[in-house]
Amino acid sequence: MHLYKVVVRETLLDFYGHLNNANYLVLLEEARWELITSKNYGVGTIKKLQKGPVILEVDLKFKKEIKARDIIEIQTSILEYDSMIGKMKQDMINQNGELCATATLVFGLFDLEKRKLIHPTEEWKKALDI
Repeated sequence: MHLYKVVVRETLLDFYGHLNNANYLVLLEEARWELITSKNYGVGTIKKLQKGPVILEVDLKFKKEIKARDIIEIQTSILEYDSMIGKMKQDMINQNGELCATATLVFGLFDLEKRKLIHPTEEWKKALDI
């Protein structure tokens, strides 16, 4: 499991004073980039190998309000990776240990030259700890 902590800034809020729904996806993406970048599969590697992650589906459930200056921990876990398609879970936990949102994502590895999904490479598996 990969852990990513973030302070929710005021610029991410909506009119109601809580985290805007679209910004949940922004923070979840930040956590995914931190995961792969920490395993040496960042933008430079993607450009070099011409192979990078692609999200195919997102199921996001909002459980508890997130407000300005809340400290959120995003927990990212790979659930499965069969053939070319993987599934991961990301939970957003507040500083009180409460589940605020949970997302299940379907993803794959995309060949930027061939413009299609491919089987996970060894470098990609290493980046995901699978």
